[in-house]
Amino acid sequence: MTIAMLTAGARAAPNSLARLSAAEMLAGYRARRFTPRDVIDEVIAALGYVDALCNVVVTDMYTSARAEADRATAAWKAGEAQALTGVPVTIKDLIYVAGTRAAGGAPMLESFVPDADSAVVSAVKSAGAVITCKTTTCESGYKLTADSPVSGTTRNPWHLGRTSGGSSGGAAAALAAGCGPLAIGTDGVGSIRVPSAFCGVFGLKPTYGLVPRSPGFFPPAWPSLAHTGPIARTVSDAALLLAVIAAHDARDPASLPVDRRTFTAPAGRLEGLRVGFSVDLGHAAVADDVRAAFTRAVDALADLGAEVVAADPGIEPDVLERVLQPIAFTEQAAAISGREGGLLAQSEQDYRDVIAKGQSYSGVDYMRATHRRMMLRGRFLDLFRGIDALVTPTVAVTAFAAGAIGVDEIAGRRIDRHLGWSPFSWPINLAGLPAATVPCGFDRDGLPIGLQIVAPWLAEGTILSVAAAFERARPWAGAWPQFTSE
Repeated sequence: MTIAMLTAGARAAPNSLARLSAAEMLAGYRARRFTPRDVIDEVIAALGYVDALCNVVVTDMYTSARAEADRATAAWKAGEAQALTGVPVTIKDLIYVAGTRAAGGAPMLESFVPDADSAVVSAVKSAGAVITCKTTTCESGYKLTADSPVSGTTRNPWHLGRTSGGSSGGAAAALAAGCGPLAIGTDGVGSIRVPSAFCGVFGLKPTYGLVPRSPGFFPPAWPSLAHTGPIARTVSDAALLLAVIAAHDARDPASLPVDRRTFTAPAGRLEGLRVGFSVDLGHAAVADDVRAAFTRAVDALADLGAEVVAADPGIEPDVLERVLQPIAFTEQAAAISGREGGLLAQSEQDYRDVIAKGQSYSGVDYMRATHRRMMLRGRFLDLFRGIDALVTPTVAVTAFAAGAIGVDEIAGRRIDRHLGWSPFSWPINLAGLPAATVPCGFDRDGLPIGLQIVAPWLAEGTILSVAAAFERARPWAGAWPQFTSE
């Protein structure tokens, strides 16, 4: 189907209960202005509309969602509501929901149905949330778009000819287009932050191990890099979801044995906070519109009372080739080792290239990269002795053509088309740090631009405080895409 056919007569999805924040939904339930069934019916309608234009749903769970909504409605009437009772949430297709297909974009797993919920799914169910669908991702989360041989190409609701980003692209696109307030995504090299930035929503990658990943997340692609976290239209909604899913789970060896915490998003000023900023980490190519939006965002933080200072962790230009790729590609190749080689024939050529590259590295290559990774972590330790948070652009470009894996040139400089245009996201995964993206403007084509906020390990509270203050000064949740192709 062509873009012209998709957009013939297209308009913005109608304003509805589906566009409310989670906090607004809970307040409405409490006041009995509407019921969870009212909300879920409208969210399902919105998902149908947006999926036809943007391709965001892999597997719908609408029948069970309506039944859960009815149970949630009864719970509110009986005074038995939990933290998220009746609030809709989507789940990225890499994450297990018992009894629901979990292909994870991989042809070799197209018919796989897990028999257990992942820890985060168990958590949101226990909190009363209603799961509406599984959202699109690329194959095994290997790239920063949400296109796969299983589900096709996911498009950006701000411009249907552009990518949503990924690999949590279906989640971010659906939220941006008004299909409910909450989503759970995963992030191995930027897969929460990149699509959130491209689609103009808030995405948070928690500290490595704060949110458990087991059981599931299969194949275990990039196990030393991948995080699970919330995507939302508001900072307070993301804080609400993070409080539900952040917990220790012994089934995940990386899960941190920390006490359950309450996360808040106070929208105050930032006096007393020292915020470092870097537009290029000393070496990255960055598009002009992104540079301009970032400069304005730093000025806004200063206006909010933060002390803003130039800061650079000292990331070496060859860290992509010498550190990230030997680790990420080796772990990706190991994830499918032992499987029938012929199954890969159905995969994208780019995915097969990543697997081949991963198989070419030696154990020595992997361990050398791991050693340099620890050195990078040490640089961030030194950096955060002098600042409370670091801000950078989230992505060096705005959303590029739908169906492409990336771009190979920025501002006249040649870059790696797979990961070179996301130089701000994957170093944070290498260090295991928490980071979020907040919308901070638009480029000349009307495409969203993101501001990345990074903090020390387990300092999600600092990120939420900075993001909430910025959100109040530069509100974005009222901006809605028009599904244009122009």
